[in-house]
Amino acid sequence: MIDSTLLPFIQHIKACKSANLPGKYIPLSYHEKIIGWIAPQYSSFLTQLGYLQSGTGFHITSGHQLLSLSNNLAELNAYKPHNELFDVRAQKDVVIGQVDRGAIPILGLNAEGIHLNGLVKQGDKLMLWVAKRSMNKRLDPGKLDHLVAGGMSTGLTPNLTVLKEAQEEAGIPPELAQQAKHVSTLHYALERPEGLRRDLLHCYDLILPESFTPIAEDGEVESFSLLPIQDVFQIVKNTNDFKFNVNLVLIDLFIRHNLFNSKEKATLSNLLNE
Repeated sequence: MIDSTLLPFIQHIKACKSANLPGKYIPLSYHEKIIGWIAPQYSSFLTQLGYLQSGTGFHITSGHQLLSLSNNLAELNAYKPHNELFDVRAQKDVVIGQVDRGAIPILGLNAEGIHLNGLVKQGDKLMLWVAKRSMNKRLDPGKLDHLVAGGMSTGLTPNLTVLKEAQEEAGIPPELAQQAKHVSTLHYALERPEGLRRDLLHCYDLILPESFTPIAEDGEVESFSLLPIQDVFQIVKNTNDFKFNVNLVLIDLFIRHNLFNSKEKATLSNLLNE
């Protein structure tokens, strides 16, 4: 039997891994490889744009079709454009085209992003910088978030995305941000109001000096708080105050810093990586 104290953490993980694929979704294929999953409510848009649905779903023959498809979907008001392009991969490290970021969940495409744990050591205490998202954010306004987190725009690598987002979101200079260490890679798939999220998160730890104070340079953060990691643990355990995917990265952090016993760590690690 699972200890009841572990259940909230399990629920956070399962909530992020709740998509049932293929389920109701219609595959979107590129040269016989499935790259996306179309929800039934969006299939009519593709049909309207001339993409014929066969017994095996929708198909594209060229990666160049993806950008025009995302632009056309925006013109049909299927989603509101972000005016930021993301790469689409048919397999790891093989980019076939680009789409507007807002079209990714509409088409059920994989997306990649980075999350950075901004850590401060105060004697024998470990502190974590926590951001509160602006109420003007399109997604999850007012939720708690990492010090730095963001999607991986076209042409960028995870490391370059860390440098970019660290400067924009928290005013962390490149010479400090480049000290961030990659610690894990997490994945999930779930249905959200914006569509199907199938994300790969590259997770980083960065030890910051006690003298550092973050500055929200791009206006996406309302405020920052420096909290003991044990306090953050209790927030994750007892609330849904953090943005949904931040919980996964924090649970991974708690595992690595021994806030669970060995049996609990094994249970949560298996769920995170399944």
